[in-house]
Amino acid sequence: RLEVTGDQWTRYTGTVTAEADSTTGRLTVAGGGAGTLRLDMVSLFPQDTFMHRPNGLRRDLAEKIADLEPGFLRFPGGCLVNTGSHYGYEGPDYPRARSYQWKDTVGPVEERATNKNFWGYNQSYGLGYFEYFQFAEDIGATPLPVVPALVTGCGQNQATDDPELLARHIQDTLDLVEFANGPADSEWGSLRAEMGHPEPFGMTHLAVGNEENLPEEFFERFVQFRDAIEAEYPEIVVVGNSGPSSAGATFDRLWELNREAGVEMVDEHYYNSPTWFLENNDRYDSYDRQGPEVFLGEYASQDNRFRNSLAEAAFMTGLERNADIVRMASYAPLLANVDYVQWSPDLIWFDNHRSWGSTSYETQKLFMTNVGDRVVPSEASGTPVLTEPITGAVGLSTWATSAAYDDVRVTSADGEVLFADDFSAGDGHWSHPDGRGEWAVEDGAYVQRDTSAEDTLVVAGDPEWRDYDLEVTATKLAGQEGFLIAFGVRDTGNHYWWNLGGWNNTTSAVERSVDGGKSTMVERPTRIETGREYEARVEVRGREVSLFLDGELWGSFTDDQVAEPFRQVVTYDEQAGELIVKVVNAQASAARTEIDLGGAPVGRTARVTTLRGDPDAVNTAEEQPIRPEESVVRGVGPEFTHTFPPHSITFLRIRARI
Repeated sequence: RLEVTGDQWTRYTGTVTAEADSTTGRLTVAGGGAGTLRLDMVSLFPQDTFMHRPNGLRRDLAEKIADLEPGFLRFPGGCLVNTGSHYGYEGPDYPRARSYQWKDTVGPVEERATNKNFWGYNQSYGLGYFEYFQFAEDIGATPLPVVPALVTGCGQNQATDDPELLARHIQDTLDLVEFANGPADSEWGSLRAEMGHPEPFGMTHLAVGNEENLPEEFFERFVQFRDAIEAEYPEIVVVGNSGPSSAGATFDRLWELNREAGVEMVDEHYYNSPTWFLENNDRYDSYDRQGPEVFLGEYASQDNRFRNSLAEAAFMTGLERNADIVRMASYAPLLANVDYVQWSPDLIWFDNHRSWGSTSYETQKLFMTNVGDRVVPSEASGTPVLTEPITGAVGLSTWATSAAYDDVRVTSADGEVLFADDFSAGDGHWSHPDGRGEWAVEDGAYVQRDTSAEDTLVVAGDPEWRDYDLEVTATKLAGQEGFLIAFGVRDTGNHYWWNLGGWNNTTSAVERSVDGGKSTMVERPTRIETGREYEARVEVRGREVSLFLDGELWGSFTDDQVAEPFRQVVTYDEQAGELIVKVVNAQASAARTEIDLGGAPVGRTARVTTLRGDPDAVNTAEEQPIRPEESVVRGVGPEFTHTFPPHSITFLRIRARI
């Protein structure tokens, strides 16, 4: 019970002692007596926070992050920094929406601004930049804050044209460096000292922007940020970025601009299928060693099963092999509340009272706590793989859009008509496997009317079709995007589709879906006009695909990369005097392997840590089937044989002098 007096805002505190256990409890504040009671910034915290910090972090979550032994902490997150199109003003649709501005998040908690963020919910900023810096220091990680460049990313395309607003954000960024690193008697360093940290945090890196889709507009502003920071703080590495995906026109142009401007480090982001990660182990082998260096700020394969972790681990052996150019890498997203989930590649899951690591958490932890000091050159023989031609039926789909399709025709490479439908007889040739959307034949065309439905795929034809031409007439009727023309359809999770007018009608691409995880094969900055009729043709020959829009070649690709399931890398831990042999066997059969350590003097035993299990296994609150197994292998020598289990990640630590 608190007695409230006076008519001024006053901070009241108290301790609530629980008399029973509950995981669904609620805080109730009740007013009594006469007069008017006003409440603001009501906050309930456990006393046992991480490191016992006031206004601190939930201990179990913070400990799981600390157990990863991270080298850096990127904050406050990705799309969060470029909140919609609202930069510093109040709009009718988002009453408090604005880009993430660090000055809103420091000082007394009760005085911090609130904000409606990119995902549409409100933030109190109780967790702000000071707390992020403090957490990074507590876990021994380098802080890496991200500031908005005033160009929207994450599927949006807007840039500020207000020079005064841009100048203010640049100055705010300079003030951020002073807040982090300035002396305690400086303007912003004194605020840090007042908040309990008189010593500088020692920030060395700062990123400007996140996943911007407008390369020219973003880079024009990025250079202004960088020039201002380097003029005053030349020791700070200013990190650029390459857009929202692993390839495409935006990616290529941003890398070109970064190279031309001599940017020190570029942030790459991509979320692709497990197959893509198995195919792209050598992605960074050919990167220019003269720079820029790579910060892989966000990556994950699309899902949370152990098969995803195996693919990520195979890819990570390539990251380690290229550690001279890939200087930092971080799986994302980091945290997922089971009651508020948008997708499934997440590292740490939690509810009101429990937390657990996904299979990818166990994988990341194994790599992060067994890094080594240098890479030892190594090689492995490849697994024989038979490359089959692209086969599959055809499909039509939409995404948050209404569209009409007509005159679908499939012809074999030698001219035989395999399928033709002008919908004059209805839609009897088409199946609707997931039932999404509102498909119906209208005026001789196949129309999907629901502008809110996503992935409304309908399918026709033979899944064994190969070497064919698909032709279709398509018209966008309403909605956010364009239309999707599918080919090589095996089922709803395995196909290719030509996504015309995707990503809020900002670009177009061919995406390949493998078990529901997508990767981009080719991308062009094509937008789709509402009400205009388009003629699309897809030519499939073996693994080669050519795409034509209104009779003109739009793009082409050859899908011939090999999803190698057996990958390895070797590093050396100088302090321990140990070779760390890291092997991923992502196939269904055991791999009996001859290991040659090049004649180095080695111990006779190896400490082994293994992750293995069903590729469809998922770690949950109730059960975590994918956990590290510890063992010892004897009979090790300069040359020895070891069998790596199917679907496994194995680390062998061997005493050695090299």
